[in-house]
Amino acid sequence: MASLKDLRNRIASVKATQKITKAMQMVAAAKLRRAQTAAEAARPYAKRMESVLGNIASAVSGGPDAPLLLTGTGKDNVHLLLVLTAERGLCGAFNSSIVRLARERATALLAQGKTVKIFCVGRKGYEPLRRQFEKQIVEFVELRANKGVTFADAQAIAEKISGMFQAGEFDVATMFFSRFQSVISQVPTAQQIIPATFTGVAAASGAAATYEYEPDENEILADLLPRNLAVQIFTALLENGASEQGARMSAMDNATRNAGEMIKKQTLTYNRTRQAMITKELIEIISGAEAL
Repeated sequence: MASLKDLRNRIASVKATQKITKAMQMVAAAKLRRAQTAAEAARPYAKRMESVLGNIASAVSGGPDAPLLLTGTGKDNVHLLLVLTAERGLCGAFNSSIVRLARERATALLAQGKTVKIFCVGRKGYEPLRRQFEKQIVEFVELRANKGVTFADAQAIAEKISGMFQAGEFDVATMFFSRFQSVISQVPTAQQIIPATFTGVAAASGAAATYEYEPDENEILADLLPRNLAVQIFTALLENGASEQGARMSAMDNATRNAGEMIKKQTLTYNRTRQAMITKELIEIISGAEAL
């Protein structure tokens, strides 16, 4: 049985941990407001850009002069997995859920005989993937020194990926991140970014409007597709930022509650042990007095 001193030290240690988790919960709540606002503000722009590019791409799709980012190489032998995770932990299953989704995709592709290359953004995704796919990791970007995610960060990543694609290093690129829904709900998402895919674009019909572009569609796409790649990565980074803070807020709230329950149990054990020791000493005194 633990001594009273050990129990007091244990209770004091749990109380100190509870203060830390409570403080982290409050910090995450404050950061979540800003991150959620930024993520929600970026969605309309990304959605509108996707719609515009989808309408333009529908007019040139399959053409001989269509940009390579739109048509692809025509093969799917080499896959690049862009895995976006956080730089820090203590945020529940946020990082592990993204890594699990990317790991399942990589394993499935390797089983099909495909070549897999992994581009990691964030230390918490790089470390677990390195244990199993060290040979497949071709690039690692760490954003830990940055105070916040900026479009310049996303553009630098997009330029690296675009350069690799132009050099023929892969055929298909898929991005893995966590889409923010609420504080308790973050959805791990896999999104193909190369060749470009456009969802939710209305199918061409007889009633659809016809547009004339100046310059022509191919020239517009050649300029906007690389920008759209950076926008998609930037939006995913913002979604990740909000998801990370939401997951950390929930995790620290659970940790604070668990610490409170542990303190109650340890305090009860301490009081019972102390009462038992007092009772034992009283019995010894009474027994000694009766012996005299």
